[in-house]
Amino acid sequence: MKIAERFQKNKAPGQPPKKRAARGVRGITGKARRVWNGGNEQMKDLLCSIGFLGPSVTGVALFFIAPFLVVVYYSVIRSPINPEFVGLSNFISVLNNSSFQTAAKNTAEFSVIAVPLAVVLSLALALLLECRIPCKSLFRTFFLSPMMVPVASVVLIWQVVFHYRGTLNVFLAHFGVDPIDWLNSPYCLLVIVVLFLWKNLGYNMILFMAALNNIPKELLEVADVEGASAAHKFFNIKLRYLSPTVLFVAILSIINSFKVFREIYLLTGDYPYNGLYMMQHFMNNTFKQPDYQKMATAAVLLALVMVALIALLFKAEDIFGKDVEG
Repeated sequence: MKIAERFQKNKAPGQPPKKRAARGVRGITGKARRVWNGGNEQMKDLLCSIGFLGPSVTGVALFFIAPFLVVVYYSVIRSPINPEFVGLSNFISVLNNSSFQTAAKNTAEFSVIAVPLAVVLSLALALLLECRIPCKSLFRTFFLSPMMVPVASVVLIWQVVFHYRGTLNVFLAHFGVDPIDWLNSPYCLLVIVVLFLWKNLGYNMILFMAALNNIPKELLEVADVEGASAAHKFFNIKLRYLSPTVLFVAILSIINSFKVFREIYLLTGDYPYNGLYMMQHFMNNTFKQPDYQKMATAAVLLALVMVALIALLFKAEDIFGKDVEG
């Protein structure tokens, strides 16, 4: 009886337990809000940044950085079963491998040809679409349509066109040209470069068109008043303001050039003509063996080359466009 009386005394009259609990939560929330409003602004900004960036940073660290560190670890040990540190022995072995040398040579040759063409041609198309030309919308649609076409359909089109008895050879036969097995001849790299450009020019062109619209019109009008030539306006005004976009398109094209394995694999399989054997072929075939040390070492070498190329591009853009960006 005494316990019941004590409970009745502590219970506020006229208030159910749920309302008292809600008032207690509001009190705690109010105190937290007052502490937050009275806190340091820099600390609040730091906590907000951590709150927003935390999930993304955690995901990148868990699914990208940590696996890459595991790959680096595999590249300096003898095998997962025998984790003996071997230093640069795996790197020397991979660099002396004839298949790796062929893959690296073909990948570098393709990137050196395809990436500059992707940047220059997409910029030229964007400049062309700035002019008053007939059928501008049809022209734009033609270059944007590859973005909507599945890869399998693109590969099927290329097989029909560049087969030994394909459309291109039938067309060239009218001019007395002998049939060419395009994907198994020295012209194979040209076929893949055309495929790469056809798929990527449209998106790069959109990026350049957006960048051209952001160039201050006042500068171009002043240049027109002073009688500047079109070449002078392009190299001294437009190209200066386009330098960040040129950098972005170049990096994007380099990354896409390393992804061309997908189209080549669907066209030719695991072991294509010697001129089409890319780095991804080497790593894919090594994965099937499986030789983790060779594959991990090749991945680390590829990552180092990519980082070096991107660093050079950033440095070139910093030198060329620093007076525009301030």
